[in-house]
Amino acid sequence: MNLKRLKKEILDKTGLERATLCAQAAWDNKAEDVVVLDVQGISSFADYFVIMSGRSSRHVQGLAQALEATMRSKRISAANAEGIQDGMWVLLDFDDVVVHIFYHEQRSFYDLEGLWHDAPRVEIDES
Repeated sequence: MNLKRLKKEILDKTGLERATLCAQAAWDNKAEDVVVLDVQGISSFADYFVIMSGRSSRHVQGLAQALEATMRSKRISAANAEGIQDGMWVLLDFDDVVVHIFYHEQRSFYDLEGLWHDAPRVEIDES
């Protein structure tokens, strides 16, 4: 398979398929409480949020690096990445999919699921 074809196949992926890739990478790296929210029509900057928790700041950083590597292997780069240094709340912006990786206490404090309670949860098979 040539590189142009691979890139086109990835570009043709929907936001949901990209969110699914992120969720699968999260589970593969032992993320906890992975949630995908469909924020289409509610948010002007993304179609999906993928939210997860890490057990420690080091785990949060590792999850961020693993997700970036997984997406980069599919020729999708984060337009923006914030918070990796601290490991408390990392945000990875993959255009139509925004990934939030929280240390447990930070997640409950910011309560994104509560703030975006109108957004339906997307059921993704953990296989």
